Amino acid sequence: MYNVVVIGGGIVGLASALKIKEKNPNYKVAVIEKERTIAQHQTGHNSGVIHSGLYYKPDSFKAKNCVDGYNMLIDFCNEEEIPYELCGKIVVATKESQLGALNTLHERGQANGLKGIKKLTAEELKEYEPHVAGVSGLYVPQTGIIDYKLVADKYAEKFKHFGGEIFSSNKLVSFKEERGFIHVHTENERLTTRVVVNCSGLYTDKIAKLSGAKIDYKIVPFRGEYYKIKPEKEHLVKNLIYPVPDPSFPFLGVHFTRHIDGGIEAGPNAVLAFAREGYKKSQINMKELMGTLFYPGFMRVAYKYWKTGFGEMYRSYSKGAFTKALQELIPEIQKRDLVKGGAGVRAQACDRKGGLIDDFLVVEHDKFINVGNAPSPAATSSLAIGDRVAQMAIERLK
Repeated sequence: MYNVVVIGGGIVGLASALKIKEKNPNYKVAVIEKERTIAQHQTGHNSGVIHSGLYYKPDSFKAKNCVDGYNMLIDFCNEEEIPYELCGKIVVATKESQLGALNTLHERGQANGLKGIKKLTAEELKEYEPHVAGVSGLYVPQTGIIDYKLVADKYAEKFKHFGGEIFSSNKLVSFKEERGFIHVHTENERLTTRVVVNCSGLYTDKIAKLSGAKIDYKIVPFRGEYYKIKPEKEHLVKNLIYPVPDPSFPFLGVHFTRHIDGGIEAGPNAVLAFAREGYKKSQINMKELMGTLFYPGFMRVAYKYWKTGFGEMYRSYSKGAFTKALQELIPEIQKRDLVKGGAGVRAQACDRKGGLIDDFLVVEHDKFINVGNAPSPAATSSLAIGDRVAQMAIERLK
């Protein structure tokens, strides 16, 4: 008999489980994970950026949890001796038409409590990134780099140290409610619990529906593909270089990221994945793909963003087009300087009206807590999200 069962062994599920045990060590808590090891999907394919809270609308759940989670993450890494580096980043306006959006970012950063962010002239940009091209920019000192797989491993280690249990290779099959308890049936186990926390990422909508929750969103999987910069050209990038994002599209655009363990990545684009775990173009799940394409909300998204979507898809198949997008930030980068990198899949909630849900979303239902939308910066925010989920679970247990 468990007090709480958490579904999903990614960074948010593990943070939630850890926070429940920290708040009440006597609670019996389990995490179930369908893969053989934890953090195999969004966490394991993360770009490794510690986000500052620059982009998010003040007073939104994202803004508050990113800033709070940032501080909690830094403290955790210091205590547990997890390597990270607060190297800072620059956001670059490559044309005059982007200056308004750049000013908005500056104002949001200040409203979200970021200290030391400053505007940069074209000449000052060169002091931070000598090879970058832009008319203006923004320096954000709080941004950093880290390996989130190491962070997730440490969450799991501490959770187990406090008596928590992790059941890997246990894909969820069904729920059954009986006499005020929930029986969680997996392919190998049956766990009985009082509260279920759903942190299943790419399948969070399906599991929410399985629990009986009435939800009005669907997870749409977007693949982000990366190139690596050849070692002899890594000198072109000192730290992190981002474009000014399109304010109407919930993706940051292709950018340059230095990794904590070395190397530079360029990307990602944002293309519809043909399977929820479609890390390659060749991975197609027809049932999942048809479910996405014929969902009314996605039809509206496709109509609204068809031009942007076509450009992203073109860059997915054309290395030349991908290179051209990168050249807006660093003109010296050439097609021959790029080698194929990895890819990740972002679980993006989309509502029936065609809105790509921007904020974090948590839906409570009876004895279930569903983390319905937790894209970037969820890894940075994981301890803050976990803290809130833990409080919600404890309230239900009372």
